[in-house]
Amino acid sequence: MKYPENLVFGLDIGTRSIVGTVGYKQGDLFYVVAQRAREHETRAMLDGQIHDIAKVGDTIRYVKEELEEAIGQKLSDVCIAAAGRVLRTVQVSVEEEFQQERSVIDEDIFSLNTQGIEAAYNKFTDEADEATRQMNFYCVGYSVVRYYLNGYQMGNLEGHNARKIGCELIATFLPDDVVDGLYKAVALAELNVANITLEPIAAISLAIPEMYRMLNIALVDVGAGTSDISITKDGTIVAFGMIPKAGDAITEAVCQHCLVDFNTADQIKKDSEDHETVTYHDIIGLEQTIKTDDLLAAVNPVIEDMADQVAARIKELNGGKSVSAVFVVGGGGRMKGYTEALAGRLELVPERVAIRGREVMSKVVFHHEDLTVDSLIVTPIGICLSYYDQSNNFIYVSFNGRSVKLYDNGKTSVIDAAMQAQFSNEDLFPKRGKPLNYSVNGIARMLRGEPGESAQIFVNGNAADIHTPIKDKDQIKVVESTEGAPAHMEIGQIPEYGSTMDIIVNGQTISLPKFASVNGELQSKYYEIQPGDQIHMLDYYTVRQVVEFMDVILNPQMNVYVNNKRADDDTPIYANFEVVWTLEEIRPEDYSAPADYSSLPDEEGEVEYKRPVESASYETAYAKEEDENAIPYDADAEVDPTYRGGSEADDMAEPDESSAEHAAGDVNAGEKTGTATAGGEDNAAPASDASSLAAAGIVHDVKVNVNGQDVILSGKSSYVFVDVFGAIDFDLSTPRGKGVVTSLNGKPAQYLENLNEGDVIDIHWET
Repeated sequence: MKYPENLVFGLDIGTRSIVGTVGYKQGDLFYVVAQRAREHETRAMLDGQIHDIAKVGDTIRYVKEELEEAIGQKLSDVCIAAAGRVLRTVQVSVEEEFQQERSVIDEDIFSLNTQGIEAAYNKFTDEADEATRQMNFYCVGYSVVRYYLNGYQMGNLEGHNARKIGCELIATFLPDDVVDGLYKAVALAELNVANITLEPIAAISLAIPEMYRMLNIALVDVGAGTSDISITKDGTIVAFGMIPKAGDAITEAVCQHCLVDFNTADQIKKDSEDHETVTYHDIIGLEQTIKTDDLLAAVNPVIEDMADQVAARIKELNGGKSVSAVFVVGGGGRMKGYTEALAGRLELVPERVAIRGREVMSKVVFHHEDLTVDSLIVTPIGICLSYYDQSNNFIYVSFNGRSVKLYDNGKTSVIDAAMQAQFSNEDLFPKRGKPLNYSVNGIARMLRGEPGESAQIFVNGNAADIHTPIKDKDQIKVVESTEGAPAHMEIGQIPEYGSTMDIIVNGQTISLPKFASVNGELQSKYYEIQPGDQIHMLDYYTVRQVVEFMDVILNPQMNVYVNNKRADDDTPIYANFEVVWTLEEIRPEDYSAPADYSSLPDEEGEVEYKRPVESASYETAYAKEEDENAIPYDADAEVDPTYRGGSEADDMAEPDESSAEHAAGDVNAGEKTGTATAGGEDNAAPASDASSLAAAGIVHDVKVNVNGQDVILSGKSSYVFVDVFGAIDFDLSTPRGKGVVTSLNGKPAQYLENLNEGDVIDIHWET
């Protein structure tokens, strides 16, 4: 019979035997032309690892020659698979945060996946022992378990607006020495590797069709030395794993129980699958017969232990929970009682754990009907099919002058070569400049630096990018990405800068821009923030700063009151505080006296005094405005005693110079000077004489009515409205409303308005 020239030769190089399959694909069907198997004469392989390359090479040559005789053609290329025992699977989570919310593009997703693979490799090497760290590992596959958008699970990130993206990813690594052993054994049989895949992938490609991979299913390939595990979910293979215990462990238990050599024990195990009793010769040469039930009872502890380990590994790979079903392939899983034990450990009904054989080969046609179609040939046929599904092999490329060996799965690109060459992921993508870390009002902030330029990539001298496909012997040159400018910012750019606070000066509402203090020193809005700067937006002014801001000049003899208490140049003024300055009698030695008027001493003798003269211009300049947003004064507010700064001309809105200067001029122009003799306590005068006494500068008492009670004002020759606060019990330090309402004889009162005998005054908190 003549066969097509494009035959595919697949080899399943197992621990106990080597199975060779030759066939071809036509349409959706795969035709098996011939299949041959041969067991190792010695234990040249253990747990899926080649120990004797020469002996394994001889067995491969024997299988190849038998197949060539069967098909009448020479075989030169072969497809092989690496055992699951040597795979290292790592699961990691990574995140990437953007400086501001933006649309996610394909490159963002690719960068995220690459970070995941790099993180998986680092985690693997960190947790490995010293011997493993000395080995060179290849990333032979990865699967994204799930993506996250702003912390929430998302199926596809592309096109969504995001501030932060993340993913959970499983990456699988294969050690170089295992691959080298396979390649050398195949080369001894004068064969070239056309394709290399992983045994779990080969088995699952046939045992679990793609349409079933939406389900959460586990595939267990129970070979001789290892039980390889793979998990499907959401349409993809999400995890690989293995346990180093399989059919050989059962065979060794048979050796101990029946007292036979390994090969005889393996035959006893196979015969027990189809017979109620098995006859054999022990090592003494005596013929023995054993019931299958007795044999199963003897090996049952091993089967139970295998089921325990496989079930635990399945749950670990599946996020700590069981799967919906399990498919079992391979010769080691055919031992009676194994599938039932595994179902019990996974809390599944027995029917959900099944051996897969002929039932999964509906699209496989066998030219020879005498071929046994069972779970043993699932992996060998899967290896052949992988040739059509993926072109997997190892290739060599030059990366920045260095020869790099890569696992080529048909989708290999520049990024894969960069990772294998341990070229930093950061050097591929634009690097941001140094961030700026600072604090505002005690809260830490960070401004990210500017992005740099992406790496410059060339493949065989032509401009390329990280996605450019590569092939064997390609020349790759990568110039690492650049770092952007460091972050920089002026104080004027922070959101808090430019806010204002309102205070009331002589009845007029004044808006003051807030100052910024950096590390205890005042700075203008043009100050460039330095790393570690501690910025405080000061919420108060001093009396001196208010005077400078209003651009007024106060007579040195003037008294200044803040919330009706005597103040000096350094007294702090917070939002909605009331400030009054007045030209009344004051002596240098009294400047630091208590603010309470009632504490001022009575003096005798002649004194110089000054008093303001009311004028229309004064009233116009300081017309009182109501502030509905007044914030009550906090008497316990902490004040920085080091604050002595002045106003910055560039930062503050200029006040109305004409009104401010006019007001100051009116006050200074209104000063009059005279002399008087103190009259002591007997100077009370009738109401009709009060004005004449005041005009003469004679000290006298004045009786007024405040909130329904008579109050005597004494010790001065004249009185203004603000003097009342020194004679009554009215606590301004603890606000009981949004403002103080004052009236004199039924009309709104001004703090500097003159008082006369019998005046009726009302003072209360506005609620």
